[in-house]
Amino acid sequence: MSDAEPTTSSPVGGGSDATAPTASATAPAGPGGPRRPSDADAGSEIGRPSGLIQAVLHLVSTGPVMLGAYTLAEMVAVDAVVDFLDEAPSADALGEAVRSLAARRLIVVSPGSDQVQVRGDLGIALVFQQRARLVVDARVTGTSAGEPWRTLLLPQPEGCTLEVLISALGVHELSLRETDQALERLKNRLPSGSAGPRGVDADAVLASSPRSALVTVVRYRAQGTAETAELSTDVVLAEEGDRLHVFLRDTDDPTRLVAQGLGADEARDLIAALSSVGRSTTPDAPMSAGDSHLRAASSRVTVRISERWRSLKSSRHG
Repeated sequence: MSDAEPTTSSPVGGGSDATAPTASATAPAGPGGPRRPSDADAGSEIGRPSGLIQAVLHLVSTGPVMLGAYTLAEMVAVDAVVDFLDEAPSADALGEAVRSLAARRLIVVSPGSDQVQVRGDLGIALVFQQRARLVVDARVTGTSAGEPWRTLLLPQPEGCTLEVLISALGVHELSLRETDQALERLKNRLPSGSAGPRGVDADAVLASSPRSALVTVVRYRAQGTAETAELSTDVVLAEEGDRLHVFLRDTDDPTRLVAQGLGADEARDLIAALSSVGRSTTPDAPMSAGDSHLRAASSRVTVRISERWRSLKSSRHG
């Protein structure tokens, strides 16, 4: 069977007997492993078998599809979530990651070619990541041992979402699940409580809160042949006793956080509204030629997200 044809992988989806077809995403290899695709590679970095998206969506409709867990260096080695990083792994760590992935046959180089193919569940994750046009980036303080401190959600137009859970050890746990379920799971990891009052001081609340979170939603759009990241939206949440304070940025003064008087369910609905994407009835339809540039545009926004996160932690511990 060729690499372009769907194959089967180990059981996925909550221990069921369902198996996911595999995909291969390709990128030219460099001295330290795969390099990030350049503009010249646009539209060619994914080798996606016809019908792959539809087949995976069918599996998601039967339950979550688990796509494995990977270190930060392994994710970077195949160009996954690189635009959402606060800092890059070392060259030595990247080299070891490439060797580890190659030993597990998750990346292969075709004879006589400089193209690295990302295979199996990791290849499927890359396909869905590169299809996404919106990311929900949630970072939580006050997490307990074994609880992810950061969640990335990349909703798809067919009603499923690529979920990335990041632990304190830098392990990235990947899965595909229905968007409503992914949002509900995110809500359960965020600060909770009944609606707090309006008019409270954000700095004071964040400084004393045992659990707070910054949720940033970034949407991408195309203007002609140019793709840019639209202005992102921040939602800040903080627990205070049995109350939840939800803040949004003042439209006239973005440095100022304004309490919204929302509870946990309303905060979830707000995040769901901000992260909604148009539904598609043609999941395997080709993307526009410029779509692969969207991730480069997001890196500029990522710098701002990181700055906001550091500011939130500083306010909490100040």
